[in-house]
This record gives sequence, structure tokens and C-alpha cells, in this order.
Amino acid sequence: MKKLKSLKTTTKVDFATYLGVIAAFFIVSLLRSQGLLNRSLTGMLVPICCYIVMAVSLNLTVGILGELSLGHAGFMSVGAFSGIIVAMSLQSAMPVAWVRLLAALIAGALFAALAGLIVGVPVLRLRGDYLAIVTLAFGEIIKELINCLLVGYDENGLHMAFNISGTLTIDDLHMSPGAVTIIKGAQGATGTEKLATFGAGFLLVMVTLVVVLNLVRSRAGRAVMAIRDNRIAAESIGVNVTKYKLIAFITSAALAGASGALFGLNYSSLVASKFDFNTSILVLVYVVLGGLGNIWGSIIAAAVLYILPEALRQFSDYRMLVYAIVLILVMLATNNPTLKNFLGRFKPRKQQGKEAV
Repeated sequence: MKKLKSLKTTTKVDFATYLGVIAAFFIVSLLRSQGLLNRSLTGMLVPICCYIVMAVSLNLTVGILGELSLGHAGFMSVGAFSGIIVAMSLQSAMPVAWVRLLAALIAGALFAALAGLIVGVPVLRLRGDYLAIVTLAFGEIIKELINCLLVGYDENGLHMAFNISGTLTIDDLHMSPGAVTIIKGAQGATGTEKLATFGAGFLLVMVTLVVVLNLVRSRAGRAVMAIRDNRIAAESIGVNVTKYKLIAFITSAALAGASGALFGLNYSSLVASKFDFNTSILVLVYVVLGGLGNIWGSIIAAAVLYILPEALRQFSDYRMLVYAIVLILVMLATNNPTLKNFLGRFKPRKQQGKEAV
């Protein structure tokens, strides 16, 4: 009976999360249709969706699994450039834009999941700072590999080369006249058709929420949280630690890859340096300020903190200073016992009783 009541409570919370995101989408769409959003904010809608997906997916690793990852931008870059390659190379085979966008998102998720598997098998045996350092190194390695990548497409298919020596050019791919150049090494992807839309971003956010929330509520999710709380105790009762860590890590990487594909197809040109260490730290800031394990917090923090620097643009040179002060104030507020007690009053009485126990 207690399990049934607990299930109903979590179902209501998840349902409220879905409804909140849907309501936000319709409100923003209404404001945009009425011309109440300026051009700058309209252009930020797709990136906001991408960073919401990034924050929620990283929260799965950092908040739910309890492992610190500093290479999340690496998975985003894998998804971005693999999605661009798929979308550009399928222009003639799939003339419908939304079909190519869907194919690009799936490809981005699959390639990022593969990268997550390759990295996760050896890396997840590490803990703490060692895990953070290795994931950081992964993000930097991916960035350098993409800087060496040359990709083009003609009637004979894809042509690829790694410009490790720094002496190769796009002409060394020996493509036929009229071929499409997709990636030019350090210059990144240029001439990309912009397929991303706000509607696609909203759907990706909803898919991410469904995947993450259902995983957390499942048996695998409970095993992941047991590992986070006490690895030794979980292992002693037969929980396969490596298996469940990989499930969470690969799922997080796949969602980051889909986000990257959508992000990459929102711009006509994109360079690998966009997905550097600073991007990983930025997403980690969204997760920490939103609350570890708090999905709603990740959504709100990603949306607000992405818009904030643009909203502070009128302060010119002082806007990043104001941004830093806001981050510090939010951090102090979220760790304030008085505020926590105040917010705790709005929780269901049964949940408060459990926390007191």
C-alpha cells in the first residue's frame, strides 16, 4: 500500500513536470506569434532547448549517479558533427527537412552513446577527481580530433581524412566537381543547412524528460541511486555496479549527442572550439545551481542562466561581473537552511514525515 501511494506521488510530480514544460512551450510560442519576443530572444530558443537537454542529461550522471563528469561537451560535439554529416550527406536521398533532422538526431545520439561506451568501460572504474580528470581529457581529445577531420560528399559517397600532419586540404579528398564540403578541419562545419526548429527542441526536451524520469523510477534507476548512496552496500546485495553505471552514463551521453545534433543544425557554421572545457563547466553550473538530482531545477537554471548574460548586455563591461554575483547569490540561497525549511512547508506531509525519519 505504501509503495502504491509513493508511486502515485512520483507519478504526479512527473506529470506536473511534463505539463509545466508543455505550458512553457505554448506560452513562448504565443509570445513569438504575437511579435512580443525580440530577434535576439527568438534566436536563443533552440539553444535553450539544447542546454536544457544537456543539463538534464548531465544531472543523470552527476546528481542521480553521483559521479563528476567534466567532458559532457565532448559528447555534445560528437553528436553535433555526426548529425551535421548525416544531414548534409542525405540532402538528395531525404529532401524532406524534418526527416533529415530526425535522422541527424538519431545518428548524433547513437554516435555519442558509442563514445560513452568506449569511454565509460575503463573510466567508470575510477572515482572522484580521477574520473573528473579523465572525462575532461576525453572532451579535449574529441575537440582536437574534430579539428583534424576533413569530410566531403559527392555522388560516390562520403570522403573522409584525418589531417594529423596539418598538410592536407579539402582537395586531398579527391572529390568530383560540385561536391559538398561538410567539415574543413579547424574551420569546422560550414555551409550547413539550418534544420533546427523550436518545435523540434521542445520535442527533444520532452523525450529527454520521459527517458530520464522513467529511468530514475525504474529498477535500474533505484540501483543507480543505491550505488550513489553507498557503493559497497549496493555491491554486497548483488547490484552489478559496472552495469548500472554504464546504463546511466551511456544514456546521458546519448541525450547529449542528440542535443548536440540539434545545436549543430541551428547554425550555418560551427567549430569544435565551441565545445571546449568552458561549455562543460557551464552545463555543470546549471546542474549544481538547479540542484543535484532535481530535474525541474536543471530546466529552470539552464533557461534562466542562458538568457541572463543577454539580458545583462546593457551593462556592457560589467555584465559578466553581475552574472557572477547572481550565481553566488543563488548558490548561497539554495544552501540556506532557513530557505530550505520555508520551501519544505510546501511539500506533502507524508514526504516531510519520511525526511524527518
